[in-house]
Amino acid sequence: MKEVIRMWGNTKMCALTALTAAVYAAVLIPFKPIPIIPGFTEFRPANVLPIVCSLLFGPAAAWGAAFGNIIGDLFGTLGPGSLFGFVGNFLYGLLPYKLWRALGRGDASPRSGRGFALLALICWTASAVCSVTIGWGVDILGFVPFATLGNIIWTNNFLVSIVLGPVLLRLLHGRAEKWGLLYTHIMEETSERPETWVVGLVLLLVGAVGGLVLGNAISLGVYKTLPFAAGFGKGVTGGLGIGLGLTPFIALILIGTVLL
Repeated sequence: MKEVIRMWGNTKMCALTALTAAVYAAVLIPFKPIPIIPGFTEFRPANVLPIVCSLLFGPAAAWGAAFGNIIGDLFGTLGPGSLFGFVGNFLYGLLPYKLWRALGRGDASPRSGRGFALLALICWTASAVCSVTIGWGVDILGFVPFATLGNIIWTNNFLVSIVLGPVLLRLLHGRAEKWGLLYTHIMEETSERPETWVVGLVLLLVGAVGGLVLGNAISLGVYKTLPFAAGFGKGVTGGLGIGLGLTPFIALILIGTVLL
């Protein structure tokens, strides 16, 4: 995780952060008039960009996705929930390159069945983490139920990234490599996976899957069948059920990300 801070000392990585933020915001803004939940989210084909940029630009994409989402929110959805949007999009742009570094072989342009399967896993995991983080926060604030916003974010992010991601990576990876823009060329120390990657991966997946399942269970009122959720408030926005029930899974996601 040190590269997330160290990259700010590299001029090229700072430029890639600005590029990611600008392009992400530029594609987000035109779709603001097509809301799914007015004031909170809309149809977002732009959400393929943090995945693609992460696999190309590494940690620069994490910051770029976070800042780009804030810029996009200025055009219609800015509010207290934008803080969780910042964190969720940061993780959404951070996890793809860390997961590929841990599990992948060769470049991040999927050219085989294994490569496509790995990309699908990365897209699913990053989308789940983003949706759990934002859905948890916005539900705590009392705005939108987790089962509504969380599932919309997860579905939108996964579908647009798995459909458009392989195409964009095939188009852009070779060019980025030729122009010396791949993060592995700019920050060579980021190309080695840490020794703790296995533990990090397990914690991350448990946090993502558990957060989605329990978040929906509490939000939809099915929580009564889950002993570890007993005693929490009914699955309504702002209830203790989401706030307390998902906190351990949010912690697992954050710890897993650091170790990955």
